[in-house]
Amino acid sequence: MRRALRGIGTAALALAIWSAANPLSAADEKAPPYWASISASAARMRTGPGEQYPATWLYSRAGLPVRVVGTYPDWRKVRDPDGAEGWVFAKLLTSKRTAMVVGAVRELQSPHDPGASVRYRAQPGVIGQVSSCAAGWCELNVDGRRGYVETGALWGVDPGETLK
Repeated sequence: MRRALRGIGTAALALAIWSAANPLSAADEKAPPYWASISASAARMRTGPGEQYPATWLYSRAGLPVRVVGTYPDWRKVRDPDGAEGWVFAKLLTSKRTAMVVGAVRELQSPHDPGASVRYRAQPGVIGQVSSCAAGWCELNVDGRRGYVETGALWGVDPGETLK
């Protein structure tokens, strides 16, 4: 009996270690569509869900937000900020929320109010971690600089989305 319990404990420990090492494990349970980001410094987009399919793109920017629009065991069909769709190995994605500034230079403000003081300006293509969103504004952290920006100026959050 003790040997059987020890085996269960070892299996539980192995599962806990695997879950901690698999950054998308929580996001895997979501039904698409949902937001994720590239976790690796090199991730290939493929035409189908498997390494036998040709690669169409190589992402070399960790943190890039992507929209997961489909799933297949161990693979996620994603849409990138340019609208390209393809398949990425699930372990190369993370549920960490990031967003990319789009359109024009955007002012990141200190509280989320159009009349608030400007903390700094971000060029299109700048990526930051999203910590919260409410009432059409998101707090964006770009390399330790925080400020609020309207959700319409970001790719990586849904209009009207609330995050805490």
